[in-house]
Amino acid sequence: MKKIFSFLLLVSCTLGLTTAQAQTPTAAYPSKPIRLIVPFPPGGGTDILSRLVATKLTEQLKWTVIADNRAGAGGTIGISEAVKAAPTGYELVMGQKDNLVIGPWLYKNLPWDPTRDLVAVAHIAYTPVVIATSANSKFKTLADVVLAARAAPGKVSYGSPGNGTSIHLAGELFEKAANIELSHVPYKGSNPAMMDALAGNIDLLVSSVPSAMAQIKSGKLRPLAVTSAKRSSSMPEVPTVAESGFKDFDVSTWYGLLAPAGTPAQVVSLLNAEVNKLLASQELREAIHAQGAEPEAMTPAKFSNLLKTDYAKWKGIVEASGAKID
Repeated sequence: MKKIFSFLLLVSCTLGLTTAQAQTPTAAYPSKPIRLIVPFPPGGGTDILSRLVATKLTEQLKWTVIADNRAGAGGTIGISEAVKAAPTGYELVMGQKDNLVIGPWLYKNLPWDPTRDLVAVAHIAYTPVVIATSANSKFKTLADVVLAARAAPGKVSYGSPGNGTSIHLAGELFEKAANIELSHVPYKGSNPAMMDALAGNIDLLVSSVPSAMAQIKSGKLRPLAVTSAKRSSSMPEVPTVAESGFKDFDVSTWYGLLAPAGTPAQVVSLLNAEVNKLLASQELREAIHAQGAEPEAMTPAKFSNLLKTDYAKWKGIVEASGAKID
């Protein structure tokens, strides 16, 4: 009888241990601060959205989520750091079209593949690109820019947050659509580009809407056009590039949370559920809209499919644009 009892006790303990181990990924998650890598400098669209999400997760769930800027190389340095991180759920990255699906086709020696080395966690928002100029600029419309560029090829300059970003390529694709030659000035992030545009050191700013929204609202920047297929809900008075005479022009970008490949599926599901709850809240939706972006929740599977589809699609766009890293 004692042997049978001992055997049953052993089985019970083993099953209990197995159950506890199975629950480990989410049972106590998170038990320490979560680091959110931001692949661009402070002040840009990626940084703004990252800090909104980190703040709301901290406020609503009492988690500690710390945004950590790791900028450089069109946002690919931050992605590289995320790829190397331990797949525990305590290292996340705010990725976007720029560094996930465009950068790899421009930076030929990147040692990672976004569809293999990262797992999609939660889509956050999408936004068009805006072509803007200083309020003191002579350019009042996009047509003015085209006329000036045709009169003096290479003399009209535009700043972007860096080589290899979707914003840089939006400028390249606009040049091709308008059959003009502009002078591209790459910066290390949106904020320094904006400062030079406001100071008149460059003629145009090509930027994500969230990065430029504060200066547009203040009247210091004049938006000339947005690059999406339809007008931005936050700037309905600003025409699209297509409406300005360049049919079918459509370039926009998106933002989302990702984790290193191998992160437990239970943790990914938990993070997705909590972020999607936040995205359904009126408070966060209004905060994202105020930055000129459009909030959009997705399942991990749907976000993963978006990543894979865009990754394949933008290889051809990059090659056709002729864009190079200088």
